[in-house]
Amino acid sequence: MTDLVAGLDIGTSGARAIVADLHGDVVADATAEYPLLTPRPGWTEQHPEEWWQASCHVLRMVARQAPGPIRALGLTGQMHGSVFLDAGARVIRPALLWNDQRTAEQCAWITAQVGAERLIALTGNPALTGFQAPKIIWLRDTEPEHFARVQSVLLPKDFVRLRLTGVLATDASDAAGTLLLDARTRDWSAGILAALDLPARWFPQVHEGPDVTGTLLPDVAADLGLPAGIPVVAGGGDNAAAAVGTGVIRPGIVSVSIGTSGVVFAHTDQFAPDPSGRLHAFCHAVPGRYHLMGVTLAAGGALRWLRDVVAPGVAYDLLVAEAERVPPGADGLLFLPYLSGERTPHMDPDARGAFAGLSLAHTRAHLTRAVLEGVAFSLRDALEIMRALGTPLEEIRAVGGGARSPLWRSILATVVGAPLVRTVAEQGPAFGAAFLAAVGAGYFPDVAAAAAVVRLRDEITAPDTAARERYIEQYARYRRLYPSIRTV
Repeated sequence: MTDLVAGLDIGTSGARAIVADLHGDVVADATAEYPLLTPRPGWTEQHPEEWWQASCHVLRMVARQAPGPIRALGLTGQMHGSVFLDAGARVIRPALLWNDQRTAEQCAWITAQVGAERLIALTGNPALTGFQAPKIIWLRDTEPEHFARVQSVLLPKDFVRLRLTGVLATDASDAAGTLLLDARTRDWSAGILAALDLPARWFPQVHEGPDVTGTLLPDVAADLGLPAGIPVVAGGGDNAAAAVGTGVIRPGIVSVSIGTSGVVFAHTDQFAPDPSGRLHAFCHAVPGRYHLMGVTLAAGGALRWLRDVVAPGVAYDLLVAEAERVPPGADGLLFLPYLSGERTPHMDPDARGAFAGLSLAHTRAHLTRAVLEGVAFSLRDALEIMRALGTPLEEIRAVGGGARSPLWRSILATVVGAPLVRTVAEQGPAFGAAFLAAVGAGYFPDVAAAAAVVRLRDEITAPDTAARERYIEQYARYRRLYPSIRTV
């Protein structure tokens, strides 16, 4: 009987727990959904208590499924969210999420207080609406009665950690998305906290990804069916943990993820922020290492939106099968996927989506094809910035739910002009968190040794040479679309 490790992912649409053996085979997997709240246009919130209930559910399920003892647990989850706790560690209000856009005014104020260049130099990023710091300032500006009660501010996965272990802790990769971390020292920036008049005591201790932050509380372990006292490691933000799970832990390997959002992720050994701020520069879950990241806020989320609006209840596979019968370029139809504003390359919370070139000849299948292509164009935008910065791009690994679609992979490979490979394990962040836990529990000497268990599929998705020229033309049109409609 082999020892097993578990990973828990507090995602945007639900919680996922997996159990894996030390060879990289997933032996148990469970998910549980929870709702996304949109109390106003541009606002996104969730109840942290629902994260906790879903986490308990999936951990109980995998504990029952697991064929052996679970020896360690790693945590990951959606980045940037703000959980406000009072002196009794009670949740004060629903958490503001990564794709919440209400804080443009607070971002401008933070930039004025700290300085645009200094922000990028210290944190690797400009002030963006999704990050945690502007959410805290928003609470101070608009809900002073709630702000007066704050004693702790946590990221989503770290709220669940508190319930599991009783410990306030975070990791460098997730903390790097708060706009409050000094990326070089990998600790909270005293200068930024002072400039924003925020007390350092509100923020948890920062650890490296494989560090053990605490152990499972006895009563919690008994409730979940897990061994008492198993170590719970720091883990990582969802994209950094996913990078561990897909082996993106050295320069040259890049992952392109199509989940709710779309992410282009490149490992870097040194902290090297994009001076323009179009790419994020964050700490990696690999101790002492960093990464560059381009983000499309609505990738798989754009396809979900389309399905819900024009084909409610229709299976995604059916929509994609319809789109496969439409020629590359969707007969001239373009889609701009900025349904929630956009980060890379525009950093514009007010950006909006659009279909352009609609005609009476276009069908639902054309709309679907245009969405798949528009998301691919948006991901190419991030890759083009990485190429311009000299980031080595030797191998591209396609991950996330969208990467399971052969059509979407083919479109993406053709648009970016490079072959794509996939990993055998597709559990993404939870898989990476489990192997960070394996390092923390002493099964591997470091993250590189743990990531050596990552296996690639034999299949390679090559660019479609017959469609390449059409996509070059269509991408050029796509690049002109945002500037042409921005003013309206």
